[in-house]
Amino acid sequence: MSKHSLPGRESSLPGPLGWIDTWLGRAEALMLGAGVLLMALNTVANVIGRFLFQNSLFFTEEVNRILIVMITFAGVGYAARHGRHIRMSALFDAVPVGGRRWLMVFIALVTSLFMFALTTFSVRYIMSVADSGRILPALQIPVWWIFLWVPLGLAVTGIQYLLTALKNLLSRDVYLSTQVLDGYDNDETEV
Repeated sequence: MSKHSLPGRESSLPGPLGWIDTWLGRAEALMLGAGVLLMALNTVANVIGRFLFQNSLFFTEEVNRILIVMITFAGVGYAARHGRHIRMSALFDAVPVGGRRWLMVFIALVTSLFMFALTTFSVRYIMSVADSGRILPALQIPVWWIFLWVPLGLAVTGIQYLLTALKNLLSRDVYLSTQVLDGYDNDETEV
């Protein structure tokens, strides 16, 4: 299913909500871009070290593990922002447009609540890992630092779904996210 993105990077939400939406979008893009580039650089440097100098970088595996967690949880919010999340749309597509908007408000609010609940659970988990005192063998940093990206990514995703609900409340159209209108391209059909 293809979506119709709104032009530009600026949010179409009013006032402070638009600023929050725009800022979160830029932060997500920066985290994803930097994370992927750093992971590639770290991996290439390790390969070069291994084959040219017969010596691997001792920290490569741990740095890549941190970056994978960061990319994964920054990517969840990014996917929600761009309407790239998984949807089961058979019932949704059968509902008239007016009902779709209210159904999307409900779906976005419930999803937002789940994301905020998961944020709370992940913070509790991080506190239990911090209490264990474990450290990463190569980097010698506390293990719980790796997981800081989890509640951050879940909270950003919760905010994104909350903003989607607000966007649908303020608009006459149906939005899958603050940036993406519900719909199909001309060459696609509803099944």
